[in-house]
Amino acid sequence: MGNEWTPARYSSVVPTLRADNASRLLDFLQAVFDAEVLHCATDNTGKITHAEVLIGHGIIEVSDANEAWPANETSLHVFVQNADECYRRALEAGAVSLYEPADMPYGERCGGIQDPFGNSWFIATFQRGEGKGYYD
Repeated sequence: MGNEWTPARYSSVVPTLRADNASRLLDFLQAVFDAEVLHCATDNTGKITHAEVLIGHGIIEVSDANEAWPANETSLHVFVQNADECYRRALEAGAVSLYEPADMPYGERCGGIQDPFGNSWFIATFQRGEGKGYYD
């Protein structure tokens, strides 16, 4: 649901990832999550100063790290249509497995990976149906 202080398509919370090679991070996000680059600004050296990608209906901001804003590592939980397929693509794109996709008692099928930049991603598919967990 929108409001007057949040741009259309944005949620109230927008994660920001900074990496030592933001261009490679964007490539990873596109290969794994079919991310759509909505905007990408660079400085005169070609470093990414601000990029926005759409994954599903969520936006993530990406930029190159610098002295003032060093690379950061974080954890993200993302819902996808097929957790197993997305997990496989992540490994093919250079991620390391944290755990293979499995049916969780809280109503999702979820696997964990660490991307080449140190970020942990929990890749999940919501499992519909009565008694599947706290999403009911």
